[in-house]
Amino acid sequence: MNVFAPISSLMTDHKHLVTVSPEESLLKVKEIFETHKFHHIPVVRFREIIGIVSRTDFDHFVGGASKFDEDKFVSELRLKRTQVEEIMTTRLGKVAPDDRINVALEIFIINRFHALPVVEDGDLVGIITPFDIMKALADEKPDDPTSVYDYTKSPIS
Repeated sequence: MNVFAPISSLMTDHKHLVTVSPEESLLKVKEIFETHKFHHIPVVRFREIIGIVSRTDFDHFVGGASKFDEDKFVSELRLKRTQVEEIMTTRLGKVAPDDRINVALEIFIINRFHALPVVEDGDLVGIITPFDIMKALADEKPDDPTSVYDYTKSPIS
């Protein structure tokens, strides 16, 4: 992987993003997390990113709710009545599609973010996560497979 390649080469583009509006209920967020394997849902107003709801944000909310709400019906009702904007993170780092992957890496390391919205002209066009970068690294194949150390053979002959 070339860390100087543009973020657009690794990001999940807007066609594959699942987003919510700030007025959406947390019941919708619960459905999305149960249906998909990702851990961040961009919160948008039209195509403008205004926040992110992470799986951790949601789990903290639900964990707090379960301490007080023994009844499953009450918990579901609380999710239905709570809007996304009440728990979303609004202080976001953002990158552009033409920014280099190493810029995203630096932001992840310094700020300990787990997702970065990719924005162009104010519109959300994608998202990039450390997982996207790790997956690209894991999928890399060496130019010369014989140059990779073979752990199945003993170094002592």
